[in-house]
Amino acid sequence: MPAPALFVASGLTQYLGAAVAVGLFGQLPAATVAWLRIIVAAAVLIVWRRPWRTRWERADLVAIARFGLVLAGMNVAFYIAIDHLPLGTAVAIEFLGPVAVVAVTGRGWRERAAIVPAAVGVVLLAGVTLRTQGGRSVVVGLVAILVAAALWAGYIVLGRRVANRGAHGQGVTSLGLAMAAGGLVFAPFLAGGALPVLHDVRLGGLVVMIAVFSSVVPYAVEQVVLRRVSAATFAVLLALLPATAAVVGAATLRQLPHWLDLVGLLLVSCAIALTSLRGTGPARRARRRAPAAPTGSARPDRPGSPDASA
Repeated sequence: MPAPALFVASGLTQYLGAAVAVGLFGQLPAATVAWLRIIVAAAVLIVWRRPWRTRWERADLVAIARFGLVLAGMNVAFYIAIDHLPLGTAVAIEFLGPVAVVAVTGRGWRERAAIVPAAVGVVLLAGVTLRTQGGRSVVVGLVAILVAAALWAGYIVLGRRVANRGAHGQGVTSLGLAMAAGGLVFAPFLAGGALPVLHDVRLGGLVVMIAVFSSVVPYAVEQVVLRRVSAATFAVLLALLPATAAVVGAATLRQLPHWLDLVGLLLVSCAIALTSLRGTGPARRARRRAPAAPTGSARPDRPGSPDASA
């Protein structure tokens, strides 16, 4: 399945989970909902992948722990943001993180050119809501989503490096360990607010749904895609997420987009189209004829080294 189609499916699933989470913020703190999502998702992935069957090197575990800390921080900051900002707006601003990755790691002219429509689209998507709202709540949301954006950039870089380590399919196993590590780090600060879940079966079921929809499915898909595309291409493909978040926000949370939002989404789609053209000529045909690189090695169509440490 093409990468854009994978991201549409995983994005819809991810933000359906986020919409459910917004409905829980009146019963649990937003940061605690994010922490519960991480812990439950970690448990699901660990039971499924059984990481104890793999012999891990110290360097791998260090990389996984760093990835998990960034991943957990990104989710906590994002949930705080969507407690104060509309879902589509929050996702659009968070996209500033992937745009920064494109600017730093992009090599082809299309990847660099895609920054322009993507950036303008993000500004339009974010600007409408920011102009119509005000007060301390919006400031809190803005600070939180900017932190999430920075951590999202780190997630892309570290996630790719974790995905490139070890045998095929080990990326999802590493993801489960990373979530467990991040959840443990944040536990002293957020676990106390999760006590109501122990006494409410319905609340616990919704938390499990959020974890599966927003973590297990989309992050597993991303780990697969990260093995096949460059960090820059992956970052711009993530431009699909503001569009899916806006659709989910409109359908489930009544957050109807302004016409300028639609223009912004069109510009983001243009950015995605530019990166989709990458490698359609002789370079791609040459790569198809070339022998497959050994698992975990550096490949010529990807920047950086997988041995340097999402």
